[in-house]
This record gives sequence, C-alpha cells and structure tokens, in this order.
Amino acid sequence: MRILIVEDDEILAYSLTRAMRAAGYAADLSSDGEQAMAMLLDGCHDLAILDLNLPRLDGLSILRQLRAAKRVLPVIILTARDAVEDRVLGLDLGADDYLTKPFSLSELEARVRALLRRGQSGGAALISCCGLVFDSTARRVSLNGEPLELSARELAVLETLLFRQGKVVSKEHLIESLCDWGEEVTPNAIEVYVHRLRKKLEVGGISIRTLRGLGYMIKKVAENTP
Repeated sequence: MRILIVEDDEILAYSLTRAMRAAGYAADLSSDGEQAMAMLLDGCHDLAILDLNLPRLDGLSILRQLRAAKRVLPVIILTARDAVEDRVLGLDLGADDYLTKPFSLSELEARVRALLRRGQSGGAALISCCGLVFDSTARRVSLNGEPLELSARELAVLETLLFRQGKVVSKEHLIESLCDWGEEVTPNAIEVYVHRLRKKLEVGGISIRTLRGLGYMIKKVAENTP
C-alpha cells in the first residue's frame, strides 16, 4: 500500500512519513500543493493524508480537483482547522475522514487502516485465502493456523496480492506498491520476493501463479490450470 503525505510542516511531515513506513506502507511526501496534485493525478497512491494550509495550492483546492478528476482514493484531512464549518466543507468536498491537530498518531494509523480496508476488502480486518490469513490491523500472517514469518517486503507483496485475489497484479503495480518515490525497486527484485513467497506458501496449498507478460495471481494450488 502506498500513501502520499501532503504536509508543509517539516517536523510533522518527517514524523508522519517515518510512522507510515514503520507501519509497513510505502510513504511519499510533498510539502507543496501543486506538486502534490500532480503526484495524486498519477494514480500511484492508495491513500492521501492531506493538510489544508499549503503553498501554491491549498488542500481544499487539491481535494476539489481530485474529485473532479474522478480520483477515488481515500483522503484523510489532517489540519489545525477545527471549526465545524471547516469539517463539513472538507467532507462535502470528498474527504473520507477529518482529523484535527494535535492528534494521536495511533488514532491516525487506525483511521488509515480502516480506510484502506474499506477500499480494498469491504472493511474486513482479516483477509483470507484458504488457510492463509492476513491480519491487516496487526500486520501478521498465518498459514493453516501457524504464524508465517515474512520480511517487510514479502509482506507488502503478499498484502497487495491478497487485496486483489482473483485478479492479475502486474509487476509494475507491485513495484509502485513497494517503493517510495526516489527509491528504486527493480523488476528482478519483485521476482525474488515472489519466489521467496512461493516457497513459503506452497507447503500450505497456496500458489502464486505467474501469467507471462501480465503479472501474478494468488490462488489455491488446486485452482491452477496447466
């Protein structure tokens, strides 16, 4: 999952970015409204945390343009504006949540998880595929009731595949889900992560199928076709 943090307070922006990355998300940062708008229109992000007071283009204008462009990614407004009128305006313009400063970091993380679950899995905290269960709140995985040890990158790949199970996930989409802007993740690296996941999952009857030229799909082993 890839998050864009739009915040011009340098200290807060650094703290938010560090917290989101520690929680297992790829996190990009923009302190400029026009730059943030361009990044959001690229369609690479799964959620945005948006301040309102920004240089060049304010947060409400970003939100208005984002919804006018039919972008549906979840947006959490994070601002010092706590008047009821401000909250109503932000939500009416298409924000999915509104949190005022000062705020609890754990509450923000919980709201991020809730919105990502709602968008990807209908709100369920547990995502399953046969005996494979991913707890998106605790960010733990079990296979046939036993804990499954995964690296952060392996977990990120698995999360993306599970949220889109039954669908083909391209290698490019996996790269976008894993990397922060400016951090390179190569197609070869994706192949390595998928290979490691395969070895850990196939013993439990779960397969990651490669569709040459298209991408990957997670399935029960019995569902694979020749």
